[in-house]
Amino acid sequence: MTHATRSAAPGIWCGEFDLFNNEGLRGPRHASSRHHRTRVLVRAHGRPLGYLHFDAAPDTVSSREIRVRSVDSFGETVNADAPEPLVDAPFASVIVCTRDHTELLTSCLDRIQALDYPDFEVLVVDNAPSTEETRELLTAICALDSRFRYLRQERPGLSAARNAGLAAARGEILAYTDDDVLVDSGWLTEIARTFRSEPGIGCVTGLVATAAIETNAEGYFDARSPSWSGRMTSERYDLRGRDDGSPLYPYSAGIFGTGANLALAREAVDRVGEFDEALGAGTTTKGGEDLDIFVRVLRAGFAIAYEPAALVWHQHRADDDALRSQLHGYGTGLTAFLTKYLANPATSLDIVSRLFAGVARMASIRTATEQRMLDRVEAPAGAWREEVRGYLAGPALYAKARWASRTRQAGLRRS
Repeated sequence: MTHATRSAAPGIWCGEFDLFNNEGLRGPRHASSRHHRTRVLVRAHGRPLGYLHFDAAPDTVSSREIRVRSVDSFGETVNADAPEPLVDAPFASVIVCTRDHTELLTSCLDRIQALDYPDFEVLVVDNAPSTEETRELLTAICALDSRFRYLRQERPGLSAARNAGLAAARGEILAYTDDDVLVDSGWLTEIARTFRSEPGIGCVTGLVATAAIETNAEGYFDARSPSWSGRMTSERYDLRGRDDGSPLYPYSAGIFGTGANLALAREAVDRVGEFDEALGAGTTTKGGEDLDIFVRVLRAGFAIAYEPAALVWHQHRADDDALRSQLHGYGTGLTAFLTKYLANPATSLDIVSRLFAGVARMASIRTATEQRMLDRVEAPAGAWREEVRGYLAGPALYAKARWASRTRQAGLRRS
């Protein structure tokens, strides 16, 4: 695949258009002169149908053109009925874990405040902060909105922060998102609706749409993550026959969703327990805690539901160095997660039987990503190499993290 030179930025504005309201074309970021192409997530009564691409600036894309192309592209799905109103909504806890990202966090919390859900609390977990800016921000918000609470977790690591939120949460639904995410107004409603849709659902994930493709780094990551940024159909997964048909199932990375848009039922949490603090950002393994919780939910007998209408927008890493660091963490997190199950006698044979298919799948990621990249997006130098380095480092890093976790727990017992 031939790509443009690095001087030609992708310049793609990302937004949405609902065929059944009068809000017109809107997006998570304001359009500007640097946007000369447009990607539109088309929705019908809030439900995502798919993407349309226009080789034109967003202010020149008309509603009529979107509607005409939607009929051609999505057929009868454009005539979808509106969902029934959600009644007797259960109390929900939204948990946002953050560290020194006050500017991003402010935008994230603004969108959470605008949720259309009737009964929820928001717990912001400040994880090993280096400044008091997040505490000061939450002090101001909490004074005006009693739904918000500020928590502080001095032990670094996303899993430790997630667990701190879990321990303090009062909701029947525990919905996690990240500080670089902008939630849709109906996000929590669709999560609750999905939990209600059938018995036995322990986890709900949703569409994580790309907020902008203004740089090559954003464009590469958009192509790298199609399993949770491009699927427009509802899916159900369990260990009783509903799977993705892959030989890697249920250890398939990304098939269930991602921790940026993850909700757990209280009943499932009570059975599977906390997030593994040897995994996740902020630890030596740098990731994998969401993959781990998905497998544990399934092994406990629950189903996982992917619902695209439970939509959030993710602000990807915009520069090449940040992207390479993130991809390295994806690599270490994935193989650290797999190492955990390889070391477990109950699952080791299951993992070994899938190793060949897993290695083949990993080897295909680079080619598949470059094939999915939009026109005029160039792969940042070293992106794939850093991911591979992460794969190779993950097992040893997991062993190191487990040793550190056990040492800490032993110290706590002695004290």
